[in-house]
Order: sequence, then structure tokens, then C-alpha cells
Amino acid sequence: MTRLDETQRIRFPDPSRANAWGVVAQGGNLSPGILLSAYEQGIFPWYEEEPITWFSPDPRFVLYLDRFHVSRRLRREIKKRSLRISFDYDFAAVIRSCRDADRGAPVGTWITTAMEEAYNELHRLGYTHSVEVYDGETLAGGLYGVAVGDLFAGESMFSVGGGESKWAMVALAGFIDSLGLSMIDSQSYTNHVAAFGGCDVPRREFLTALASLRTGHAIPRDWRGVDGDEMLVRGLHLADRSQ
Repeated sequence: MTRLDETQRIRFPDPSRANAWGVVAQGGNLSPGILLSAYEQGIFPWYEEEPITWFSPDPRFVLYLDRFHVSRRLRREIKKRSLRISFDYDFAAVIRSCRDADRGAPVGTWITTAMEEAYNELHRLGYTHSVEVYDGETLAGGLYGVAVGDLFAGESMFSVGGGESKWAMVALAGFIDSLGLSMIDSQSYTNHVAAFGGCDVPRREFLTALASLRTGHAIPRDWRGVDGDEMLVRGLHLADRSQ
């Protein structure tokens, strides 16, 4: 299939017709226009070997910000530790760390070299973003994802000590809330996001929400000027309001 730039789009098969495993299609490539087409239609790539497999699971796992929760244990840790939060400071290091993290898979991880290169390209174009957590000068945790229209789709996260990615999640929630948005797409269930209030919703509900979100422009292309400490505090306040 021809590579598409960020201004070009294709139409994927209807995600509501995905099979029982959520598979919508196979094949294609990871060029910007194809990746953005997928995310705009509620579809994402997930594979380890060619051909590329495109998914839209049912149910979909999302985090509604009005249900956002921060545990007492994490609150105590945030008060005790001195970690620094940044946005879009070192996307390449975050996705590389996510790739290298031990995710318990028997063989490798789902972040292939081709995917890493493709998401780095999307970052240069302003469509993928990262949240970094630093312990001194050491990158101790973080997360990254894709922004299309007014939706942020979380892709992966990592921690060096076991909990630093949770700080990134709190700061991300604070930032998304500051933009006046109400949902983060987490795609498929994870214990990590469930602890913050993530929940399964029917795919049709997600696709309906996506249709109303993706035409907006609330999410900026460049996050480097975002104050990480301010967003961490805002995320904690958001959890207070959600209780």
C-alpha cells in the first residue's frame, strides 16, 4: 500500500463489523496518513509480526475524568517524593523505554521497531506526545499516546521503580482536564488504568463519543510549554472533585 502523508486519509472497514477479537483489518503500513486515519475511526495497530493487524475492541476501555481516582497511597508518595514532570521533553526516550520494559510477554513486546519509528515520526508532526517523570536527571517513568481531534489515546507507559508512571498519569489527567475534555482512551483493559477509574464501555458508545470529539482542536500540537508540576496538582484536584 502507498504511504500516505499526514494530510491524506483512507477509509478503514467499519469497526462495528470487527470480529470477536476486535480485528478490523490486516495489512497496509504505518505511514502518518494511515495511522491517523485509523485513530480517527477508533482503530489502532497491535501486532508483533507482519502483516499489521488493526483493532477496535468491544468493549473499549476508557477513563472518564469525572470518575478519575487517585489512591491514598499514591497521594502519600507524591507528597513524600520529589520527582519532576515534563511534557514532550524526550518522546524518543519514553517510547524506547516502553519498548524495552519487561511487560511479561513471553517473546518481546508489541512495540516493534517499525512502530517506534512511525510514532517518532508522528511526534515530529505533532500527533504523538509524551509525559516524562524524572528522578533528578534520570528518566524514571512516563507514558505516550496519540492525539487526534480532541481525543488522546494512551499507548504505553513504563516505570523504573514501579510507580513513577502513575505520576505521569495524574499529570496527564490534569492536562486533559485543563483543555476542557472529559475522556482518555485506554483502548484495552489494564490494571494500572483501572486503578484510576478506567472502565469498559460498549464499542458503539466509544465510537459515538469519538465522532463528537475528533472534529475539535482543543489538544495543542506542542506540549513542551506545559507545566508538569501544575498539571500534577490539577490532576489531584480533579480526583478530589470526582469523589
